[in-house]
Amino acid sequence: MSKVVLALVPHPDDAEFYAGGLLAKLASEGARVHIVVTSDGRRGSFEADSESLVAARAEEMRRAAAALGAEPPILLGYPDGELDTLPAGVLREQFIRAIRLFRPDVVVAQDPYAPFEPHPDHRAVAWAATEALNFARLPLYHPEHLAAGLTPHLVVEKYFYANVPNLANTCIDIGEHLSRKVAALVEHKSQVAFLVAGVLYEAEAAGLNPQAMFGDGVGDPAALLAWAMQAEAAKTGQRFGVQYGEVYRFERFAPLIESVLAQAAGAKAQNGGLT
Repeated sequence: MSKVVLALVPHPDDAEFYAGGLLAKLASEGARVHIVVTSDGRRGSFEADSESLVAARAEEMRRAAAALGAEPPILLGYPDGELDTLPAGVLREQFIRAIRLFRPDVVVAQDPYAPFEPHPDHRAVAWAATEALNFARLPLYHPEHLAAGLTPHLVVEKYFYANVPNLANTCIDIGEHLSRKVAALVEHKSQVAFLVAGVLYEAEAAGLNPQAMFGDGVGDPAALLAWAMQAEAAKTGQRFGVQYGEVYRFERFAPLIESVLAQAAGAKAQNGGLT
């Protein structure tokens, strides 16, 4: 049976930006990839009004998911920039529900333990996802889910991404999937323009010449983002001996179980692969 993958992310474009290579890779291998987008992205612009931006970001997310090879996204629609103000446990329940609904083999989410994360939405989703992963298998957490046929579920493989991935222990070779990651990212046209405008604004504030730094890329936000993504993936891959890479803090089972599995694998290797 093919794997089921669930990404739990704060904003439209976060799945693609941080984990697009991994998600495209898994989709290409036959996995069913589901992306839950928590907020509506209504504040990620220097120009557009919030209401028009909500509709644009939703449509861009649908196109980006298709470009990755994922299923149509699940858009929870909470206001951008306000996830940390939701009542305690609201996001956790939503994520537990998603885990029990899709019953994923793999979950991708932000690492709550990584340092230097300035965005409150990212922090809120990271903790809610981690808590949901711990509690989704326990029947006494939200027993009302049973009425909808949603039974407890244990997620085995967890990939946690971060802005500063100093806790990463796994590198994924995304060389064959970088183009699909970039293709998905550039579908987020409003967000790409916003991100590039922010970089150019800071460059000018620092007294730098954006034209000298980026050349024709100044007038082509999508091309500039594609260049930046390729450069970052190459920098990451170089550290791990691959051309292009993404890094994660990967978890499976509890330490005791992992220790037993490691001992069993070691014994099998000593016996020439015989059990």
